[in-house]
Amino acid sequence: MLGYRFQKYIPNPKEGKTPFENLMDVFQQLLTITSGDVSEALQWLTELDKQYDLTNNDYGIGDFIEDLKSKGYIKEDPATGNFAMTAKSEQSIRKSALEEIFGKLKKSRNKGNHKTPYIGQGEEFTSEIRNFQFGDSLDQISMTESIKNAQVNHGIGDFTLTEDDLRIREQEFKAQTSTVLMIDISHSMILYGEDRITPAKKVAMALAELITTKYKKDTLDIIVFGNDAWQIEIKDLPYLQVGPYHTNTVAGLELAMDILRRRKNPNKQIFMITDGKPTCIKEGINYYKNSFGIDQKILNKTLTLAAQCRRLRIPVTTFMIATDPYLQAFVREFTEVNQGKAYYSSLKGLGDLIFEDFQKNRKKKL
Repeated sequence: MLGYRFQKYIPNPKEGKTPFENLMDVFQQLLTITSGDVSEALQWLTELDKQYDLTNNDYGIGDFIEDLKSKGYIKEDPATGNFAMTAKSEQSIRKSALEEIFGKLKKSRNKGNHKTPYIGQGEEFTSEIRNFQFGDSLDQISMTESIKNAQVNHGIGDFTLTEDDLRIREQEFKAQTSTVLMIDISHSMILYGEDRITPAKKVAMALAELITTKYKKDTLDIIVFGNDAWQIEIKDLPYLQVGPYHTNTVAGLELAMDILRRRKNPNKQIFMITDGKPTCIKEGINYYKNSFGIDQKILNKTLTLAAQCRRLRIPVTTFMIATDPYLQAFVREFTEVNQGKAYYSSLKGLGDLIFEDFQKNRKKKL
């Protein structure tokens, strides 16, 4: 009698993840939520282990901590016994965010470059052939086409190759883009029982890892804005926290424009992740604040900067992670003045939207 015999499937240990790797996946998520506080993340991991049996008799949380230290993911202060993240763990978190958010991204053969429909200097040859012109580099010369052209022009008996015989194979122009990512760290990013800063950090880390590994010729600068705005390093992203701040969008845009003015790339853009309206501007050493609705004085200064960005050919793409109608009205007005783009995104879809827009902008000359 033909048929199938079923039995319990026992996976090959070599095919799955090790106990350390399984715990590491959870630990990295906890590090992001706790803003890089290793001790707090380990406490949470221990509680999760009690509730969900993440470990067994062969490998416990204590073994995991020792492996973290021996593998160079955390370091211990001998005097206080406190743990801290290392550069290796910071990069590991960025890689994890990249895999989580952009996991379906297909690798390109031309790492670090973005194709455009324009012809120019690049690394990948196209099918277009033209005559040699003054200023063309020698590596663009197609020797096969040039020799063939010389034989047609001068015959094959006495081979002669002149400048007029040289043929050039065009190269595909590769765009380089400078991006500034603005992250709102005002208090509203953790209000109303919703953690909005953690998804924003994950997206920032994923975008940073994508650009630094795949698009190495691009630049990415990250700034945060609350009452003021300041630039942070990529390595600082896991430690980012929300403060008791208002939302000074003007300060963020001014800093972003100042950074992009110093970038030599012709293609420049700003991504802004926020959950609210601008509620603060700085006047001298004082702050003008109003959290009740849209303040016309603050709005006008914000729209003025949106227009300046447009004149400088710097599009601003706003990712509004809130659904209030009056906030969406502000974003629509801001986007119309800047002639940029806006997305009203849930936290779940934020990463996909940013990646899609980032890729689209790479394929055109802004």
